[in-house]
Amino acid sequence: MAFTNWAGNQTCSPAEVRTPASAGDVARAVRDAAAGGRRLRMAGTGHSFTGVALTDGILLRPEGLTGVRSWAGDQVTVLAGTPLRTLNTLLAERGLALANMGDITEQTVAGAIQTGTHGTGREAGGLADQVTGLELVTADGSTVTVAPGEDLFDAARVGLGALGVLTAVTFRVEPAFLLHHRRRRMPLSRILDSLDALTGEHEHLDFFWLPHTDACLVKTNNRHPGPAAPPSAFRHWLDAVFLENTVFGAACAVGARLPGLIPRINAVNAAALGDSECVDASYKVFTARRDVRFLETEYAIPRERLGQALRETRDLIDRMGWKITFPVEVRVTPPSDAWLSTAYGRPTAYVACHIYRRTPNPAYFEGVEEIMTRLGGRPHWGKLHTRDAAYLSGVYPRFADFTALRDRLDPDRLFGNDYLDRVLGP
Repeated sequence: MAFTNWAGNQTCSPAEVRTPASAGDVARAVRDAAAGGRRLRMAGTGHSFTGVALTDGILLRPEGLTGVRSWAGDQVTVLAGTPLRTLNTLLAERGLALANMGDITEQTVAGAIQTGTHGTGREAGGLADQVTGLELVTADGSTVTVAPGEDLFDAARVGLGALGVLTAVTFRVEPAFLLHHRRRRMPLSRILDSLDALTGEHEHLDFFWLPHTDACLVKTNNRHPGPAAPPSAFRHWLDAVFLENTVFGAACAVGARLPGLIPRINAVNAAALGDSECVDASYKVFTARRDVRFLETEYAIPRERLGQALRETRDLIDRMGWKITFPVEVRVTPPSDAWLSTAYGRPTAYVACHIYRRTPNPAYFEGVEEIMTRLGGRPHWGKLHTRDAAYLSGVYPRFADFTALRDRLDPDRLFGNDYLDRVLGP
């Protein structure tokens, strides 16, 4: 049975597919793979654009490892294949929430953690920074649990599946809270002059710049005491479904056929950007609907270099004459202590560039990558990039520690694949 990711740009034909329902099932699959000389990977829901989940050996599917294992005060332990949307619902039923999250809820908790899903936050870090415990099956078939203070904990939180197969994750949660969500249009030139103020004034900042225009859609989220004032059903449909997906998808399709119209299309889209605000449950504000399929590259750079990165990206697009429909997205996070977190050890800004799936533009991604690597950038593990272990060892202070731990835990590369060979070394 072939496996294909969400974007349709990665596929594999594993020799065998299994759907484990317990850590014991995973351990048996690991031992079987070792005995048969096969490699093994656990896939999530396919929201990575890289080949991180691919294998020609045994592919484990996540659907049998779902649900909450235990609740204990401000800790919840969930099985690794649980989709984030399911976790959000279960937490809300108990009056609880994650402190921060990304905008895609279809990911499994393990897939999101292992590739470094991060969201945006002034003080609240990505999902890996909310983890307080992990259960994983290592290459010898052992099931181990790790906690803060252990090297394996700091390595395996963003572990790319290279150290073992995650079977359960414990998160730190908090009482459910409301966010005041505000959307407004701002010119890119103004944002570039006020980046420090914007990132300092708001708990969560996310903005999208439309190429070929000076227009940005700025989204800010800040905690609110209430009462809730959610958007009306019509307003939610208009913004989240019709404008951001139906109309935008149609614009992308027109641009694919007639690329010369893209600057005018973006100008129309920019003119349609309007201000709005609401107060709603945090998980509803953090997340978004994404129906239009795309390809993406994203780099994490030192936050103080964000202005330079945006100016150079804008100038690159203008100079090369590329026609880019999708906006460039910018987010920020505090430093992380997970060894392979893209935010490890430094306040971080993320610059994400997207291309409509039907019109790939490798030169665009290569040009952006040249800018970001020159600024000390770290590529998102689940998004398209060409970096290898030689480069990555220079931008991750604990890279050698990670690979040494991998050598000890998986010397035969049972959990290896072509992508890991490139980014971590064979």
